[in-house]
Amino acid sequence: MRHTPGSYTTSDLSRKSGDIIAEALRHPVTITQRNKPRLVLLNIEDYDRLMRQSDARSAMTLETMPDELFDEFETAVGAYAESDEAGR
Repeated sequence: MRHTPGSYTTSDLSRKSGDIIAEALRHPVTITQRNKPRLVLLNIEDYDRLMRQSDARSAMTLETMPDELFDEFETAVGAYAESDEAGR
């Protein structure tokens, strides 16, 4: 099966793991399964950079939400409710 540069099948991964790892050390490599992208293999420096840039979201309940964020939440819900009522 032909693949685009930086893209390999899961079968390729089994047969050519050393070559694929060597390439992934230079740039991200896509692993496909049944012609669909399924995984990305990348070096640790790229991974660390992505993690530093990622959104630091966290889940919480209304009870554990900081007051400032809760006030912002209440304001947004109130504005949504007003616009919803105006649209009826």
